[in-house]
Amino acid sequence: MAIRLNVRAFGRAAAGVGLALALAAGTTLLTGTAAHAQDVTTGSVAFTGDPGDYVSLGQSYSYSTAVQDRLTVGATDDHNSVSVSVVSGTRGDWWYLNFNAPKGSALTAGTYDGAIRTGPLDPNHPGMDIGGNGRDCGALTGTFTVSNVVFGPYGYVQAFDAAYEQHCSGAAPGLRGEIHIANPPAPAELTVGVAVAAKGTADPLNGKATVRGTVTCNEAALVTVYGGITQVAHRAMIRGTYYTTVDCTPGAPVAWSAQADPAATPFQKGDVEVTVEADAQDPYYPALATDTRTVTVTLRKG
Repeated sequence: MAIRLNVRAFGRAAAGVGLALALAAGTTLLTGTAAHAQDVTTGSVAFTGDPGDYVSLGQSYSYSTAVQDRLTVGATDDHNSVSVSVVSGTRGDWWYLNFNAPKGSALTAGTYDGAIRTGPLDPNHPGMDIGGNGRDCGALTGTFTVSNVVFGPYGYVQAFDAAYEQHCSGAAPGLRGEIHIANPPAPAELTVGVAVAAKGTADPLNGKATVRGTVTCNEAALVTVYGGITQVAHRAMIRGTYYTTVDCTPGAPVAWSAQADPAATPFQKGDVEVTVEADAQDPYYPALATDTRTVTVTLRKG
C-alpha cells in the first residue's frame, strides 16, 4: 500500500509540472473557487455617470470587443459571483465590475436591490463593486438586474447580461450602465479511460514485468499512466511500480506499455495484481481527469 501511495504522489507531481508548463505558455485556465478571467468573445461594457460621481467623474464610457477592446469575465465555481474587466480600452482605460448574490446562492436572472460593496461586510446582502482608472468607492449602495446568465464548468461564463446602478457612500450622484457578454458554449470537460491487457511478460534475465493497455480521451491530452504490480510467488511478495506517458488523441484507443522493476525478488510467470491510474490535465479547466483500475494480469516469460 505504501508503494502505491508513493506512485500516486509521483504521478500527481508529474501532472503539476504539466500545469505549470501550460501556465508558462500563456494557456488560459480557470481555477479554484474565486472568479478567474477568460477572454470575452463578443461583448460590451458601457456606463454613464452623473456630475459629481467619483468613479465616473460624470463622464460616459463605452467598450466593445467589436472595436478590439479586450474584455474578460469569470465566475466563482459556485456561480455566486461574476467579475467582468475592461483589461485594455481604446484609451488605455481599465475597469472592473463585480456582482454577487447573497452568500450561499447562485446568481440568476432577477433584480438585486440593496447591493453593497463586494466583500465580507454583510454576506447576506447582494454585492457589487465598479471601479477603475485608479478610482473606486470605499463604501457603496446600488442595485443590479441580471437578465441572462449562463454558466459552464469551473467558472466558465457563456452569457451574462446585466444593468446596474452604483452610488458611492450613499451620495446622490451615481453611475448607470449595462453589460452584454456572449461566449461560445463551454468546452466539454476532459475524460480519460484506461484499460490493461489480460497478458503481460516477465523477463527471466532482469526480472522486470511488462504490462500493456490502452487509454482513451475525448480531447487531445498528455496522459500519465502509472501504478503498481504485486505478485505472490514461492512464498515471496514481489512488488514493483511503473510509469509512462501517452499522447492521447480522441477517436480510438491509444496503446501504452510500461515496465515495473521489482524491489527485490524478480517477477515470475503467473498471475499478478495490477493497479493502474491514468491522469491528464484538462486543457480548459483546472481539473485532473482520472481513471483507475485494479485487474489480474497473467505474466508469461518474455
